[in-house]
This record gives sequence, C-alpha cells and structure tokens, in this order.
Amino acid sequence: MNRLISLSRALPTPEPEITVAYTPIRLPMPGRQPLELRLTAPAVGSNLPIVILSHGFGPSNYIPSKDGYAPLAQFWAERGVAVIQPTHASSRVGGRDPDLPGGPFFWRERVAEIRAILDQLTEVERQAPAVAGRLDHERIAVAGHSFGGFPCSLLLGARLQGEDFSDPRIRAGILLASPGRGGADLTPENATRFPFFDVDFSGISTPTLVVCGADDDPHFTPRGPDWHADPYHDAAGAEALLTINGVGHGLGGIAGWDARETEAEDPDALEATRRLTLAWLRSTFAIDPAAWMQSRSALKKSAASIAEITSR
Repeated sequence: MNRLISLSRALPTPEPEITVAYTPIRLPMPGRQPLELRLTAPAVGSNLPIVILSHGFGPSNYIPSKDGYAPLAQFWAERGVAVIQPTHASSRVGGRDPDLPGGPFFWRERVAEIRAILDQLTEVERQAPAVAGRLDHERIAVAGHSFGGFPCSLLLGARLQGEDFSDPRIRAGILLASPGRGGADLTPENATRFPFFDVDFSGISTPTLVVCGADDDPHFTPRGPDWHADPYHDAAGAEALLTINGVGHGLGGIAGWDARETEAEDPDALEATRRLTLAWLRSTFAIDPAAWMQSRSALKKSAASIAEITSR
C-alpha cells in the first residue's frame, strides 16, 4: 500500500504478483561488445506479452541503462507483462565510446539493438530459465521515454528522409515524452545538432499510445509541451494522447526512485502514468479488453484533475 497516492487510487489496476528478474542477459552484436539486458517477468503464467523498454538520454549515470526505469518496468511486470530493458550504446555506464562515429546518441545503434532483441528472443529465454517457453512472441510492444521514444517511433513506422525502419513483429507502442517533429520545428541550433529528428510520423499505423507531461519544457523547440504530442497528431495508428497534468518530462518519476531524471517527484502523477499505460497495454494485447475503457471512465469520474485523455 502506497500512502503517497490519493486520487490515482481510483484508477483500476490488478493486484501485484511475484516477479523474477534476470540480469545481465547478454546478446552478441556484430563488431562490438554484447548487448546487455534486464528481463523482469511474472513468476507464473504463460503467453506473457513482451514490452521492450528503451531508456532515455538523461543526466544520471545508471538510469540510462538496463538498471533504470524500475518504477515503470516493475509495475508492468508485476501485472502480467514481461519487460526487456536494453543498455543502449548511448548509455554512460555500459555504452560505447561517445566519440565513436554515430556517438554520442547512436540512434541507428538503438534501432539495431531492439531488432537484435527481436531476432534473439529464443536466446533471451535460454538465459532466463524460469521464463523459458512462457513469452508470447506474437504480442510485442516497444515503449520509449524521451530519446528512447525516437527509435521506437522509427520501428513503429515513422520515416526519416524516406527511410523505412518499421518492423512488423512489433504490434504496439507507447511513446513517453518522445521527440516531436524536427527541422523547422526546432531551434536553429538544435536543427543542426539533431538532423535525424526530422521524421515523418504519418507512416505509423501500429496501435500507439502517446504520453506527455502538461508542463514539459522541451529545450529543442520553442513550441512548448505540445511538441511531444506530434506523433499523436500525425500518426494514423496513434489511438490516444494521454496528458499527465502538473508534471513535465519525467512524468512524475518514471525513470527511477528519487532520481534527478525528473524535474518533479509526484507520486500521484507517477501512479496515474503507470496505471493508465498498463490499462492501455492490457486492452491492446487482449489481456483485459475492457481495461482501457474502465480506466478512462474512472479517470473522468474520480480523478479528472490528474490527467486528460484525447482519442480519435
């Protein structure tokens, strides 16, 4: 029982179950060190849907790695989802030398790393005996926070200068405070620094939930918080926009407990983010088809000040 939450308690969510975790799982990558992962999954049950969670490029040393995002990963895993967290090449603690070509952001490496996980799910299970044979390889989602949302957008179908990165094995996506449009929507300095942000989200047809903080202040653009909602406005597959009120880029603290990754620790906002994203996942993957509508109804009736949901 979390004594720090109040209004968000009205949002329905399953009771937590025991989980198991394996770390580090290591997958070979051509021409570089192995990709290290953390897998957290329910201790019992079969046909577990999979979420690959892509970390951001934040200021902490360890959170941008497989060891971050416990508030989100653990919550989902305790309620029926197998969560895989890679340590991307951009990670401070376990990534590549930032002075190498493609550094420090290594966005193409991120796409390749997520594909490597998809290609080697059987190997992931081999290294996680308690989970072997229990993962549903047909129900796979990607979720990314901040810069982690960028490769997820590409894999979901966004195009960069006409290049298609989409992967049909991915059946759903959650973009958490993900980058919006590039080019003219950025400040001139950031348009030069981040030419790869100039993506076209219209190619995303896979079901996607876009999550934003109402008080986010993206320094890439003068447009303000709505910049992070661009994928919702541009992508046909973006089914809903979830705006968490009263918080910014950290969405109340999804990246870690007591971490400087978030500008405001807000337990109620964090809990709303966790419960509502889980409800969307449970409905999208047919674990509980009614979960999303029930949560929307509860939000409107009992916790409307916490968040707003816009849908097509």
